[in-house]
Amino acid sequence: MDIIEKLAEELQIKTKQVKAAVELIDEGNTIPFIARYRKEATGALNDEVLRNLFERLNYLRNLEEKKEQVLSSIEEQGKLTPELKEQILAAETMVVVDDLYRPYRPKRRTRATIAKEKGLEPLANIISLQMTKNTVEEEAKKFIDKEKEVNSIEEAIAGAKDIIAEHISDEADYRIRIRELTMKEGMLTSTAKDKEAESVYEMYYEFAESIAKLAGHRILALNRGENEKILTVKVEAPEEQILRYLEKQVITKKNPNTTPVLKEAIEDSYTRLIAPAIEREIRNDLTERAQDGAIKVFGKNLEQLLMQPPIANQVVLGWDPAFRTGCKLAVVDATGKVLDTTVIYPTAPQNKVEEAKSVLKKLIAKYHITLISLGNGTASRESEQVIVSLLKEIPEKVQYVIVNEAGASVYSASKLATEEFPNFDVGQRSATSMARRLQDPLAELVKIDPKSIGVGQYQHDMNQKKLSEALGGVVEDCVNKVGVDLNTASASLLEYISGISKTIAKNIVAYREENGRFASRNELLKVAKLGPKAYEQCAGFMRIIDGKNPLDATGVHPESYDATKKLLEKLGYTPQDITERKLLGIAKKITDYKKLAEELGIGELTLRDIVKELEKPARDPREDMPKPILRSDVLEMKDLKPGMILKGTVRNVIDFGAFVDIGVHQDGLVHISEICDRYIKHPLEVVSVGDIVDVKVMSVDLKKQRIQLTMKFEK
Repeated sequence: MDIIEKLAEELQIKTKQVKAAVELIDEGNTIPFIARYRKEATGALNDEVLRNLFERLNYLRNLEEKKEQVLSSIEEQGKLTPELKEQILAAETMVVVDDLYRPYRPKRRTRATIAKEKGLEPLANIISLQMTKNTVEEEAKKFIDKEKEVNSIEEAIAGAKDIIAEHISDEADYRIRIRELTMKEGMLTSTAKDKEAESVYEMYYEFAESIAKLAGHRILALNRGENEKILTVKVEAPEEQILRYLEKQVITKKNPNTTPVLKEAIEDSYTRLIAPAIEREIRNDLTERAQDGAIKVFGKNLEQLLMQPPIANQVVLGWDPAFRTGCKLAVVDATGKVLDTTVIYPTAPQNKVEEAKSVLKKLIAKYHITLISLGNGTASRESEQVIVSLLKEIPEKVQYVIVNEAGASVYSASKLATEEFPNFDVGQRSATSMARRLQDPLAELVKIDPKSIGVGQYQHDMNQKKLSEALGGVVEDCVNKVGVDLNTASASLLEYISGISKTIAKNIVAYREENGRFASRNELLKVAKLGPKAYEQCAGFMRIIDGKNPLDATGVHPESYDATKKLLEKLGYTPQDITERKLLGIAKKITDYKKLAEELGIGELTLRDIVKELEKPARDPREDMPKPILRSDVLEMKDLKPGMILKGTVRNVIDFGAFVDIGVHQDGLVHISEICDRYIKHPLEVVSVGDIVDVKVMSVDLKKQRIQLTMKFEK
């Protein structure tokens, strides 16, 4: 198989684009670097396409490796025919290679191998050939042999049937056809082990759906119900159809002596050997596809969350709500530095509301706090009541935002948080994280394992390695899209930069602490273990504000500095004009990009990127994202009435809808059918995490704590 051709066909891109991307990956370049600084080579493939390409490249290379192993194993046995070799080389999936290898795989002792040891293979061949004029019993009589433990005609026939059944089961073509039939015509069913028991799986207590139409989230829910021993899940195959197909393949002559025995062997082969294996394969395949879909959705949600716009230049009060242990507060200045921490007890059982308000008033006046960032965990509603009542009593203009605190407890108890705040307790760290999540979501959220951020579904049931790799890729793409300030970025942020390992990230911070600020990107080469290759990969994503070279504050890569200086001279500007932001509109001065790029010795796409950077140096792509909703009043679930129209923030997107925070304790669900008027396959076609949307309340169930919302109404 030509891997390059195959990838081009699958991804619907040109062969030369694939070839260039594969070469760059094999040279050790990272995906963000290739996407940003090697557009000429790849024809501007974006990071999403490159990641898909990388994943499929690994799969196809592993597939080729497996084919080599299988071919050499069959060749060693002296059983490799030209036809079989051709079939194996043409196989496009691991499953098909396995099917073809099955008859030649070293077998453990099976009923068929035991029968062969008893010398019953010739009898199996006589029956399979369907030529005998004798009855099967007459033929079997010849094989009775007490020494070989064949004591009767029945035993001889049973052994021969075992050999025939295994031979049918090993036939790759049969398996491929049966798998196809089961996928196309089969059903996945589930029943409850105890129909009276209450559980979240009640809709699956008597469930059946066509395998071909099953939605990913249903597959994952069924798997979980099965793992929790609440459901029994089965694949129901079109058995009659499959048995007729096998009979047609195996019974080739009308021989009344052999036909009944062959029919029994076929049925046994299917029910005992083929069906359980195919059921396992189909369930694994469905699970894998459902997981891949869920991982994709998780990744998209995570990207939206990480790319939320920072709230700059505000002193923020982080508030980690709780009942018994009190609410932890942390005051954080505009640069993220912690100015003060304390604990108040306005919630049950202490209910010291007035005392808490007094502490808050002093903090607001002393530090000029303008924003309160309240975690959405336990006691969040009760805390919100206190905040709203306080805001009405003070002269200062203060607003509050409810932030998603998923993963905060994981972070605050982590080794990283202990290193960052050795003198803080878990609550103080958590309150600090609440404030910083608002100031710079990306810089704060990279400290948390992406799996713990809580914008996915069934994440604990996933293949954890695959999930970690996919989410790590999302974080890496986001961090590199935004870039980092080399003089302020934490080690946890730096380690996601292209070409930077955990060790190098720590070395950068250590170098900074020892030698002071970096004055230029070049200085990175003095950092321990950061060689020329790592420098090439990371330099363009590192920003130095007010450094020696104004270009160090932009996304222009050092390899293009000479060309950029020539460009500035040609247009009549100096590097200093970049800092003073005098280059807005220079794109209009260039009439022929192709000609100018040739003159400067760079590619046209690179030139366009450089011009974009010079016009808006180090522009933050997060500026385009919807800003968080700042609130100053409170709503409770019991205040909600059907027909009410509210503004909300999309908190999570899943296969069957989106959860929207409308400012009450419970997020409301907008079902996929209520998102828009046209048919959509997935909510992500219309909404993303962090979007600000208008919703109308459809129904409120206080007992079940459920809110149904719609986005389909006249706005």
